[in-house]
Amino acid sequence: MLLRSRNFIGFGVVLFCLSTAGCKKTDPTPEVAVSVEAAKPETGPISEQITSDAILAPLAQAALSPKISAPVREFYVQRGAHVHVGQLLVSLEDRDLAATALDNRGSYTAAEAAYDQTTKAQMPEDTQKAELDLAQAKANLDLNRSIVSGRRQLLKEGAIPGRDLDTAEAALVQAQAAYDSAAKHLQSVQSVSHAAAGKSAEGQLTSAKGKFQNAEAQLSYASLRSPIDGVVTDRPLFAGETAQAGTPLITVMDTSSLLAKVHLSQAAAQRMKVGDKAQVTIPGMDEPVEATVSLISPALDPGSTTVEVWVKLKNPDGKLKAGTPVHLAIAGRTVPDALQIPTQALVPAKDGSLGVMVISDGAAHLKPVQIGIRLPDKVQITSGISASDMVITSGGYGLDDNTKVTTAKAEGAAGDKD
Repeated sequence: MLLRSRNFIGFGVVLFCLSTAGCKKTDPTPEVAVSVEAAKPETGPISEQITSDAILAPLAQAALSPKISAPVREFYVQRGAHVHVGQLLVSLEDRDLAATALDNRGSYTAAEAAYDQTTKAQMPEDTQKAELDLAQAKANLDLNRSIVSGRRQLLKEGAIPGRDLDTAEAALVQAQAAYDSAAKHLQSVQSVSHAAAGKSAEGQLTSAKGKFQNAEAQLSYASLRSPIDGVVTDRPLFAGETAQAGTPLITVMDTSSLLAKVHLSQAAAQRMKVGDKAQVTIPGMDEPVEATVSLISPALDPGSTTVEVWVKLKNPDGKLKAGTPVHLAIAGRTVPDALQIPTQALVPAKDGSLGVMVISDGAAHLKPVQIGIRLPDKVQITSGISASDMVITSGGYGLDDNTKVTTAKAEGAAGDKD
């Protein structure tokens, strides 16, 4: 009886506990909202930037190499010296060359004298003598003709024997032959001998002049002068050392302006023109240097099918150094009224497409977008959102669609007009 009473009490306690547990309601777990930064897209101009790395090169450069091998007699400049066009930079030992030039100058002077003697003295004298010989031959011919004529008349009259006429006619034949010979000699002197003598004298003069000019040229090779305005950047030898022909002896660079030469795709180059602005980021300088596009190659590089573009930057104080690696940003096309958001607001998908997280009804929703010009800090949106959409600019990466969010003002975000 006691056992039944105890079992009954225990069963009642269990029923009470079960009824109490069944009557109590469980409180729902509150949904947590993710805090993000958001802003509306900004509308305004955006310019494309074409970036590339390059090495600064001088505006002009001359590596002077001697054409002869000779010891260095004297350097007139040191490395770092500013030089001008035509300035003498270095001279080589040239005493042997000077002697050769002097010898050839003497030969040239003698050839000039021989030429003058031939053309101004000998040739006129030869002509004058030939003309005189012809005149004498003609006078003798005329005399013999008159003698023959007279003796013929005397022979008709019987005043002289026939042999006297024969003698006179023989003398006439000789006079005629002498005249013909003198005439031909004069013609030969005028047309052949003069021309041959003149060409011979002229040839000797030309040969002597060529040898003299060659000797002078060899002598000039011993003096190296700057072909450009610039700065001496290299001078590997010292006075007394032998400079080898064809080996650079001194280098001059014009660094008043520097060139950054890059190879760009044909599509990028077609969007440029000479005079476009560019910025050059240089190691060790806080601010980029302003520059301009100075050359766009009219032809593709046959090896890489790219276009060579030169960007020119001024360097009047010489602070920038040739050979420095730099980063270029060249301004390309500009869209005046572009819808823009911060680049960090883009959300990449697995398939390579892009989207942005837009806040609607307190939740984040992924919207696919198409982009245009993309810069490091902002990007142009061509389709997918409007200027009235609230775009998550920070904290949106990795959010699921329809995630509840709370917003905080994004400092410096697109759409902040303060």
